[in-house]
Amino acid sequence: MAGGGGGGAGAPEAPERPYELVVFGASGFTGQFVVAEVARAAAGGELRGALRWAVAGRSREKLQAVLERAAERLGKAALGAEVGVLLCDVGDAASLAAVARQTRLVLNCVGPYRFFGEPVVEACVENGASCIDISGEPQFLEGMYLKYNEKAAEKGVYVIGSCGFDSIPADMGVLYTRDKLKGTLTAVESFLTVKSGPEGSCVHDGTWKSAVYGLADQDNLRKLRKKIGYAPVPVVGAKLKRRGLVFYSQEFKEYSVPFMGSDVSVVKRSQRYLHTELQETPVQYGAYVNIGGLGSVIKLMFAGILFLLLVKFSFGRKLLTKYPEFFSAGRFTKKGPTQKQMDGTSFTMTFFGEGYSEGQDPQNGKPNVKICTEVKGPEPGYVATPIVMVQAAVSLLEDAASLPKRGGVYSPGAAFFKTKLIDRLNKCGVEFSVISKPEV
Repeated sequence: MAGGGGGGAGAPEAPERPYELVVFGASGFTGQFVVAEVARAAAGGELRGALRWAVAGRSREKLQAVLERAAERLGKAALGAEVGVLLCDVGDAASLAAVARQTRLVLNCVGPYRFFGEPVVEACVENGASCIDISGEPQFLEGMYLKYNEKAAEKGVYVIGSCGFDSIPADMGVLYTRDKLKGTLTAVESFLTVKSGPEGSCVHDGTWKSAVYGLADQDNLRKLRKKIGYAPVPVVGAKLKRRGLVFYSQEFKEYSVPFMGSDVSVVKRSQRYLHTELQETPVQYGAYVNIGGLGSVIKLMFAGILFLLLVKFSFGRKLLTKYPEFFSAGRFTKKGPTQKQMDGTSFTMTFFGEGYSEGQDPQNGKPNVKICTEVKGPEPGYVATPIVMVQAAVSLLEDAASLPKRGGVYSPGAAFFKTKLIDRLNKCGVEFSVISKPEV
């Protein structure tokens, strides 16, 4: 295994910690799939040595049961003594600190992060452990940057949010598109398509809760960004036009709407970092999701109007979180998807990029090259997210020399752009490819 004890790449060699990674919230709905994926990566020899890892949560029985299920999925009788079981509670700071002191990296699966995320970040930073999560909540992600970036840099640890389907495919997809274009990429639009089998698809209501509280709190997000005082990102090349709330996409022959997740804000943070720290040309970005025909548009509009009305009031938020299935027309459920639903679901994110060929000045004239790339993978929430999170963890542990020199709070693109993360994902079924070569 690369790297030393608790510190990041630049930290002095500390005494070895018992574990390289700990999955916190391991018995939660998403956590159980992350555990199974860590077990698969550890058994598959994806690291340079045997992985020392542990699961952490409130109940020893539940954690043991999750390890048994993970072993079953691998066709093993048990995972063996190399996997530790640590008891801790997000409400007990001392227990979190005790876990953070024992590992180089925490994979935090306990959401909604706006309620439960900060104590974990604080424990990790204070105790010299890095931390990654799968939050799609911009206010949490950017709030942690404001509060812990300097401290994490001092400690030489990395705090990297949104390391799941939100927002690694988008963030790394933009960087992949940039690297494949011969010339200067200045703008990208992505279109997400989720296909499901005869069983349909649904999402666990944890994600729904995050969306409800996130949309209710837009004003505070604006205030937070003012407080951070981000440097403006210059527009290079032709300005990317914003599309309407609903539009017909000629490329896909169906209707599309803006993607409401964290992708746009995460990509912007990465582009700002690459521009301010490394003087790279910033890429403008817009994210959309394909929703189908006119019937889908009408259904979505009714649901959307109802959602936006209710989310403004506390009794409305109570209703939304109590009856997710009703208000999301079956898209979100308290049980989450069945194995059959997950097996039948997949995603494709298509990126349309434009820019300027080598030797062309992006400050003058119209873009003269185009490129189309895609990222595709299995069911986003509980198959692709664990793969992506675990490969981000492997990159953090194995590619330490390629991480930013200073520790800090980073978006995935800013942290991983020099690492082998995309190669690792390609080998694990989340595939990045060029669909059409740049044409001048």
